[in-house]
Formats: sequence, C-alpha cells, structure tokens
Amino acid sequence: MKKKIVVLTGAGISAESGIKTFRDADGLWEGHDVMEVASPQGFANNPELVLDFYNQRRRQLLDVNPNAAHVSLVSLEELFDVTIITQNVDDLHERAGSSKVHHIHGELLKVRCTRNENLILNWNSDLVLGDLSSEGFQLRPHIVWFGEQVPLLETAIDITSQADILIIIGTSMQVYPAAGLIHEVTPNTPIFFIDPKPSVSQNDYRNIKIITDSAVNGVPNLVTSLLDTTI
Repeated sequence: MKKKIVVLTGAGISAESGIKTFRDADGLWEGHDVMEVASPQGFANNPELVLDFYNQRRRQLLDVNPNAAHVSLVSLEELFDVTIITQNVDDLHERAGSSKVHHIHGELLKVRCTRNENLILNWNSDLVLGDLSSEGFQLRPHIVWFGEQVPLLETAIDITSQADILIIIGTSMQVYPAAGLIHEVTPNTPIFFIDPKPSVSQNDYRNIKIITDSAVNGVPNLVTSLLDTTI
C-alpha cells in the first residue's frame, strides 16, 4: 500500500505563477477592505463591486500557468497516495495534473446559486448582476467568504489525520481554520514546511523540517528527495 502524503498549499505557491495574493501588508485587497469584497455583508451592500473584483481575479487566472512546484507535486503520485488540500481558489494544481485536490476556500472557476448553495456551476467568464441559476436566483462566486462555514473542513481534517507525510507550501499558517490542520497529524508524522519566510520555527512542532526557499525551488528538490529515498 502506498504511503499517504497530504500537501497543504497557500497563496505562496500560486504567487510564483504570477497570481497576486491581493492581500497587501496593510490588509487591503486590491485597495479594498477585505470585508467589502469577501463577506456576505459586502456582497449584500455592493454586489457589483464584489462581482467585478472576482471577475478581475478570474481573468487573471486564465492568463497564468502552473509553475514547477505545481508540476513536481504530480510526480509524487508515481510512488505515493497524494492528496492536496489548498487554500487557493485557482485551478493550477488541476491543470498541472494532480488527481486529488480539495479547495477548502472555494473555486474561482465556479459559481453557485445565492439561494441554493449546492447548485454549483463551472464558470470561466465574467459574472454579472442578472446571471441567474436554474432556480431563478442570482449567481455568486463559489468562494468561502469571511464569516461563512468551510464546508470541506471535516473532510480536510479526516484526510490530514491519515497522513504519513505532511508537506506545507507557501502559507503563513495564520488563516483559520485551515492553519489548524497541522495539528491533525499523528505526533510522529514527518512535516516539511516550505516557505522563503517561514512563520514557524523548528521548535514549534515535532518532526518538522523547515525549508527556507521558494516553492519553485524547494518543492522540486523535496519531491526528488522523497522519490529517491523510496526507491
């Protein structure tokens, strides 16, 4: 039976493909307060602003490609059972070829009915007021906004708890509940943390190895090492 590798990815891996993380040091997202563009209240107050914000993100996504970090993770599937749990709303893992990807914060290339959250559609063009679901209600981005439940959280917890190896890439480990997934692995599970400016230290967790490098450099090197040690 293949060992299970669980990979947690954040904005850092996508930023190296040219996707803006769009949350600046001052907390603004493209000049907007986060609650204006990423909350149910913001959508209720100014739906056109919110739709335009995500239309811009969607257009940008369609102009970028997976990078070496995304691609190298696919190679792990040759010898391991790999599941990716990502905070990112882009589809770069899927485009690179990863077969099991869970988006805990939603997906930019999907929309859903404002009344029926289970009515989800694929969507790769602009979304505007007047775009309705088959039930006659306005469509909204399929994104988990601040203040909303994370539907896939229990699934993510269950997957992480079964990991034989945990790899964390490009995340500040500041956004909960996603940041809490590191605590779901068993005590002796090896953890690899890849980030040029890691927010954790060697003393924070048992069996953690911190790789202070970019995703496009650190991930391929780690993947090569894991594959070589398994042969």
